[in-house]
Amino acid sequence: MGEIIVDIPTYFICPISLDIMKDPVTLASGITYDRESIEQWLSSSSDSSSSYCPVTKLPLHRDTDLTPNHTLRRLIQAWCTSNGVERMPTPKSPLNKGHVHKLIEELSIPRLQLKSLTKLAVLASESDKNRKCMVEAGLTKAVVSFILKTSAKKTCVMMVNSGFEEALSILHQILRVTNDEFSVLLMENQEFIDLLIGVLRDIPKDNNDLVRTHAVSILKATIEVSSIGILQKLNLDFFKTIVDIVRERVSHQATKCALHILFESCQWSQNKLKIIEAGAVLELIELELTTPEKRMTELIFGILASVCSCADGRAKFLEHAGGIALISKRMIRVSPLLDDFAIKILDSICKFSATSQVLQEMLNVGGVSKLCMVLQADNAVQVKDMAKSVLKLHSSFWSSSPCIHVYLLTREIAI
Repeated sequence: MGEIIVDIPTYFICPISLDIMKDPVTLASGITYDRESIEQWLSSSSDSSSSYCPVTKLPLHRDTDLTPNHTLRRLIQAWCTSNGVERMPTPKSPLNKGHVHKLIEELSIPRLQLKSLTKLAVLASESDKNRKCMVEAGLTKAVVSFILKTSAKKTCVMMVNSGFEEALSILHQILRVTNDEFSVLLMENQEFIDLLIGVLRDIPKDNNDLVRTHAVSILKATIEVSSIGILQKLNLDFFKTIVDIVRERVSHQATKCALHILFESCQWSQNKLKIIEAGAVLELIELELTTPEKRMTELIFGILASVCSCADGRAKFLEHAGGIALISKRMIRVSPLLDDFAIKILDSICKFSATSQVLQEMLNVGGVSKLCMVLQADNAVQVKDMAKSVLKLHSSFWSSSPCIHVYLLTREIAI
């Protein structure tokens, strides 16, 4: 038998998506749309404050009221049932600022705090729309305040059992939408950084990977908005804790956030020395040996390029038996950005730490050949110039080896 075709009543069809409406809402223009379709239409308007009704072309504010059309929704559901079409589920009521304000007020009542945080965590996990509503209702400041007050009264273990985990989860979620208010709150807040480091350092590691992941994710967001003065005051304990996150492989997200933190922090010379002292160099090489994703590899090479500008950093790098081989292997295989970082590492080593053993190792593991390949690849001019400079610096040592094509040396780096 052929498939039975059912004619859908035209007033059940959304004028935008041309599909049957799941959650019909009516605008001030009198036209009904499916909620998801009209919300996308309004949010994608080129004008930051207003749009227009797709059918009537009447102007609409982006925050225009979307009135649920319950009667039409029930008619659609009844029609679906009677015609053998999968029934549209009754949609949940959209989150509104009033509901968020009520939950925020309950945070100040000790007996209601955990219940309120649990509800907020669930709502924050459901959709970007919920998260935007929560940010607009002022939840960022309320959660940061709750975290700081809780930490002032309790140990890390007590905090996890008193809503702290839920609070971290909420903050982690809403920072995905925006961190504008977060920036204002924490640009100069060393206390918040110290709190998160305390959580990462002191909280029991068993069964707390999610808490630690959220904490380091929030710490990354904090570091990104912190003032230069705060970043220059980061202490050795801070970097030891971040390196521990890299070493312990708490989670993929936690490791990536830790790398971002080290990358953001190593711009200042005093931080480079602390990062080196914290044991980052060897841990970064060990992490890279596991072949992480492209962005993590770029971060690792960026940090190594920065710390290798210091004598202590180069010494630690050369302590690892696989360091130069790893640099050589990754060049020309990942990205132009990585090639830039890799050549900076080799440039620092060749200028300041170029023993005959190091130069021979570069030749043996293919580092010199890769530098020659950079000259032939589609790299930026400055990257090629740096590679040429490194080759020229020790051409007399490498040119005698049959492992390198003499024509490359004579053609590409001749003065």
